[in-house]
Amino acid sequence: MTRPLRLEIEGGVYHVTSRGNARQLIFLDDSDKQRFLEVLNSVVERFNWLCHAYCLMDNHYHLMIETPEGNLSRGMRQLNGVYTQLFNKRHKGVGHLFQGRYKSILVDKDKYLLALCRYIVLNPVRAKLVKGPYAWKWSSYKAIIGKVNKPPFLTTDWILSQFGDDKSEALSGYKEFIVAGKDEEFPWREIKGQVFLGAES
Repeated sequence: MTRPLRLEIEGGVYHVTSRGNARQLIFLDDSDKQRFLEVLNSVVERFNWLCHAYCLMDNHYHLMIETPEGNLSRGMRQLNGVYTQLFNKRHKGVGHLFQGRYKSILVDKDKYLLALCRYIVLNPVRAKLVKGPYAWKWSSYKAIIGKVNKPPFLTTDWILSQFGDDKSEALSGYKEFIVAGKDEEFPWREIKGQVFLGAES
């Protein structure tokens, strides 16, 4: 069976996921998660990415990545490869950490970026690990609302700009938007192949 074609375009926006091999844990503790974010920071800087949202679960992660230079595959190879080396060295492991290659969906930024960013930060809530996104340390939510320092790799300007020019109003609007999506599922029915369509093709 042939692998699906990976669509890489300059300015492409992608929902990216990667899971542990055989559903194994890819983060055994908070130190692992912090190391992953450090690797992500270096990859975002090196490949000139924009990271709009992220969420680290125990056996997988979600990223919302924009690639001005159309280089998602190169960056993801670096991200998963370097983190695997660090994980195996720390935990005396060998071999693959992740289940095959990462999965990515090219999305329409104007129509779906906000909804997917919401889906990402609500992952721990849907998994019933926490009651609200504010209680999960390892996502972009608390940084976007200003409750923790924003990591260097996270860009928040575009998301907040969708809720107004006034900062306090934008933050309030963003929080209301996130809460309103607690019961929504990922709209898989609108995905054709790898592309999350913003309009009929």
